[in-house]
Amino acid sequence: MSVIKDPSLAPSGLQKINWVKANMPVLSNIESEFLKEKPFDGIKITLSVHMEAKTAYLVTVLASGGASVYATGSNPLSTQDDVAAALASFDNVEVFAVHGASPEEYESHIEAALACRPEVVIDDGGDLVNMLHTKRQDLAANVRGGCEETTTGILRLRAMEKENALMFPMIAVNNARTKYLFDNRYGTGQSVWDGINRTTNLIVAGKTVVVAGYGWCGKGVAMRAKGFGAKVVITEIDPVKALEAHMDGFTVMPMKKAAALGDLFITVTGCRDVITKEHFPLMKDGAVLCNAGHFDVEVSRSDLELVCVKKETRRANIVGYTLPNGKTLNLLGEGRLVNLAAGDGHPAEIMDLSFALQALSAAYLLENYAKLGRKVIDVPAEIDDYVARAKLGSIPVDFDELTEAQKEYLKSWNA
Repeated sequence: MSVIKDPSLAPSGLQKINWVKANMPVLSNIESEFLKEKPFDGIKITLSVHMEAKTAYLVTVLASGGASVYATGSNPLSTQDDVAAALASFDNVEVFAVHGASPEEYESHIEAALACRPEVVIDDGGDLVNMLHTKRQDLAANVRGGCEETTTGILRLRAMEKENALMFPMIAVNNARTKYLFDNRYGTGQSVWDGINRTTNLIVAGKTVVVAGYGWCGKGVAMRAKGFGAKVVITEIDPVKALEAHMDGFTVMPMKKAAALGDLFITVTGCRDVITKEHFPLMKDGAVLCNAGHFDVEVSRSDLELVCVKKETRRANIVGYTLPNGKTLNLLGEGRLVNLAAGDGHPAEIMDLSFALQALSAAYLLENYAKLGRKVIDVPAEIDDYVARAKLGSIPVDFDELTEAQKEYLKSWNA
């Protein structure tokens, strides 16, 4: 039985789901096919996802394909209670998610979603798969495989694969071109700034924005900061990415040096302890700190709690920490994903691509799991290509195709 805050919130959540559905044409087409073909008939699917409208629509698409779906959150602050209530009203769907859940409640919701003993899992960050490999291995017997949405989750899966600990195949959805080139870059680039701007109501132009990490997400955040008129500083640990950031026109330096210059700090690394107690005293009074990586470990909130002499809520989703030197630093969304803890996440048109990949990859997994092995695998190229073509067709945008002569030329070595 679903665990949600208030069933009466469903009408508001349903409005949100219907709005994104109208702007996700690729996933809508897949839903039509699933209704006819029922690829998940009799299958139980458990998802740990950000409980907002776009992911809710993905859940309903899987249910349209015949699945019994059990959905839980992947971040306590990204759950929207009205969306959870609306989703719980659909046939063949159970929801275990409440906004602001405590760590214990959050874990219990994941456990409840897994109690069905699913055949397929869809994860966002790795908490679901982690539980199946640690605390509740007994619930993993029926799992044929799953899909992972994020860079952070795939890092965890690769570590498990390296140690031969992975119990079933996992498709690395994040590594598909139609995921990281668009979701990570354009989706993160826009949604992070949506969250920051609606939360702070402060101007960006003329300020110094420090972006920690220059992967695809960091590139998107930096690109939008530049478009807003900010002076952008990049911090990196990868020499190739640092060089790329330099050649893209950004200033590159270590965080210890950037700490004194930034007006606004955004971490997008997937690692922990990016901004810590050694950096806080160096920062300007009034500096804004936020995180766009999956877990709330990049800006060390524990360090802020340790060193501050005063803590107060200054505005919704903004907590001010006053240091012994009298400066106050402002942390957004508890250091959790700012685009979801303080916003609505990526635009619907972007998630149309990512969730089309998820839906099709789940169907592919069911057909092929027996021969995939216990490892992390890429999204098949034909699925990646199909999603791109379908998206172009929905816009619509025409593009060239190779002639037969060109195909032969590209395959030959002595032409």
